Formats: sequence, C-alpha cells, structure tokens
Amino acid sequence: MKVSIIIAVYNEATTVATLLDRVWAQPLPNATKEIIIVESNSTDGSRGLIAEFFTRHAAEPSARIQVIHQSKPMGKGHAIRQGIAAATGEILLIQDADLEYEVADYPALLRPIIEGRAAFVLGSRHMGPHGWKIRRFAQSGLKTVFMNCGGILFHALFNAVFSTRLTDPTSMYKVFRADCLNGLNFTSDRFDFDFELMGKLIRAGFRPLEVPVRYKSRGFDEGKKIRIFRDPPTWIFAILKSRFMPIGVAKRSPLQRSAHRHACADSITGATSTTKAASSAVRESESQV
Repeated sequence: MKVSIIIAVYNEATTVATLLDRVWAQPLPNATKEIIIVESNSTDGSRGLIAEFFTRHAAEPSARIQVIHQSKPMGKGHAIRQGIAAATGEILLIQDADLEYEVADYPALLRPIIEGRAAFVLGSRHMGPHGWKIRRFAQSGLKTVFMNCGGILFHALFNAVFSTRLTDPTSMYKVFRADCLNGLNFTSDRFDFDFELMGKLIRAGFRPLEVPVRYKSRGFDEGKKIRIFRDPPTWIFAILKSRFMPIGVAKRSPLQRSAHRHACADSITGATSTTKAASSAVRESESQV
C-alpha cells in the first residue's frame, strides 16, 4: 500500500527543509511513501531548499518524490487539489509545510485506514490528556482571542450544519483513502478547501474517525497566512456550499478516473514538475507545461 503525502509550499523557507527531512525519515506502518510537493513560486528561497531536498534523495529508492512548480501562488486549496490530481497512492495525507504538527503522528493517523477500520481519519488537536489546544500569538493578545473564539464558532457552525460532533473539523491532518474522492469535485482555492473537503467527504458517506495529534501553534510573525478579514467569509460559503449544493460530477469508470487524474496533473498552465520513480534509475528533470 502506498501513502501519498501532499505538501503545499509558499514562502516557508524557515521550516520547509526541516519538515521535508522529517517526512522523509518518518517510517510508515505497512506502507510505502510518495511525497508530492507543490511549490507556488515562493520569493524567500523555498524553491531552492526543495530542489536541494530532491537532489539529496534522488538516488534513494525508499520513496517516490514529485515536485510540482506553480508559476504563481494560487492558494493552498489550489495547490492541494493539484497535488491530489498527481497522487498515485491508495491513501492521501495532507501535510502543511510548517512545523505546527508532528509527523511522528503518521502511524496513528494511518493505522485505522490500513487496518480497514476507517476510510477517513481526522487528526484532532483537542483530544487526549491535554485537551483544547489554543493558539498563542506572543505579539498580539487580541489576535489570540479572536482566532480562538473564531475557531470555536466555526467548529460549532460546521457541526450544526452537518449534524456532526467533531472536536476539530479545521485540523490540517486529513487522511483518507483515495477512492473516497471518486465522483467528487472541488473548486476552493484558499483555506476554504478544508471545509469543502470535509463537507463533501461527509456527504459522500465518509464520516471521519478522530485521533489525537500533537500541535504547537505559530504566530503571524512566523509565517501564518490566514487573513482575519478575508478568509472567514469564504469559510462560511464553503460550509454552506458543500452542504447544500451538488458535491461532484457523474461517476466515471476506474479507467476514466485514472486518465482524468493524470490529465489534471499534466495540464496545469504555467506549472513545472519533477518526478522521481522509486525503483528505477532517477534523474531530476523539469518540463514546462
């Protein structure tokens, strides 16, 4: 079984090298690893750090690496959707390029799916012995209050709209079987993609199993990209859209789905991609689409 780890990167030079090294080194239970990095034309040197990571591991057969270069930043949701289109694993895992979450939680997140106990797993920051993980921003107590109150309200809204009792629907760690996406269509480009993905998977019949994960928040001065006034309205729209509007397109045969996935990966205007196959001689290449 293969796990595709999808990482969206934009201006994460302070953390991306450490994160990629941790993802590479983290063992997976009874599974091989595919790392898909979608880099959105960062201006802080992130692209160079990703190239160094690729070059360092190009000759190693233990994992498959894809690096997709976007010509401009189009939002986290757009990058994740492009990564999903390129993924070849039976399980998909979404990973941020910062260090707020611990990759050491991968085995706990993957085990219920690998063992057949769940199709969709959500890593909850608010379960376990330490309870609710509040965000702390050293430079602004007002932002701390606003973000934590906002989190509580959006969790309550999502649970009310979807009749769920999830402790952390906004968690970054969403892990699911690739076939859960069959017939679903996604359009969100920013952080609203998290709500669209959650809502459509639930409506498709895949209620998540929550497992506790470790979490340490970072502040806006450390690179947090949520916009307090711009993003929340898009979250509300995404919640309502994914609850009350059609969730996808007509179902396709497995062959059609495979062709569609590869076409999507190859047809993003202005993107470049680099791929390393696990069991063959490898060399780095870059092609303009």
